[in-house]
Amino acid sequence: MVLVLGIGNSLLQDEGIAFHLLKRLRQEKAHWPVKFLDGGTLSFNLASVIESCSHLIVIDAANLNSSPGSVQSFFDLDLDKFLNKPGKSVHEVSLSDLFDMTRLTDTIPMHRAMVAVQPKNISWGENLTPLVEDSQTTAIEHIKKALIKWGILAVNEELKYGSS
Repeated sequence: MVLVLGIGNSLLQDEGIAFHLLKRLRQEKAHWPVKFLDGGTLSFNLASVIESCSHLIVIDAANLNSSPGSVQSFFDLDLDKFLNKPGKSVHEVSLSDLFDMTRLTDTIPMHRAMVAVQPKNISWGENLTPLVEDSQTTAIEHIKKALIKWGILAVNEELKYGSS
């Protein structure tokens, strides 16, 4: 299974970028051979979902030490290094914790990536700040490039393979 997993809190402005991106992806990219899932603020029960994936893309707001709305992608070992830096997760259960759980059972997805967006504001509110709102198209391009890199989508976005 190919999974695009959004994590974050939709009630904390830019921390909800994944919620907004998933909504847009479901509308615009429903033809992609992937499953879209809102993982909320993470919990241990997501470990079983993660271990069932062959390919995983996580969408999250993250401190990238860059300007608000900046988007970066991390793959495989680079993702692991990024997640193990202090202060990268604001969630009670970190993505690194979930990856460690899947490593213990040797079920960590072979292909994994994260598309991270630098937030501007994570105060109470359901709307994204304008810079983060505008970053959605770039984030979708990062997701598409990961799927092309893995051979899930063809370069012209036509389905290369049937459903996963």
